[in-house]
Amino acid sequence: MAKSLRSKWRRKCRAVKRVRYGKKELERLKSILPCEGVTAKTEKSEETTISDIANLKTIEEITEQRSDNNGSMEIDSTVDMPPKFNAKTLRDKNGAYPVWLHPRKYPKKGKKQKNKANKKKERSRK
Repeated sequence: MAKSLRSKWRRKCRAVKRVRYGKKELERLKSILPCEGVTAKTEKSEETTISDIANLKTIEEITEQRSDNNGSMEIDSTVDMPPKFNAKTLRDKNGAYPVWLHPRKYPKKGKKQKNKANKKKERSRK
């Protein structure tokens, strides 16, 4: 896409705004600090080691934990079961429609069910 005059002008204006708002933002950040003498810490007062930050384990320890947990894994039975709903009405036991059915389809589905029920009544009357 070609560089239009309009896009160049907008880019220029955004650069000017960045400078202006950058100053305001810097002032705001400085005012947030509780004391003017406080600055960001650039030097580490205490030396930290990797063991302080993360738990290091050997490969043997990890494989032992995995082998111990293999037999004792519990499975939740409710996760595997598909949600139960009536295929005719598309409603579950609480009367709610499934997630994948769009709300616009609710009245259409209800009208179809009423029409089918009315046709059955008419046939039984004859």
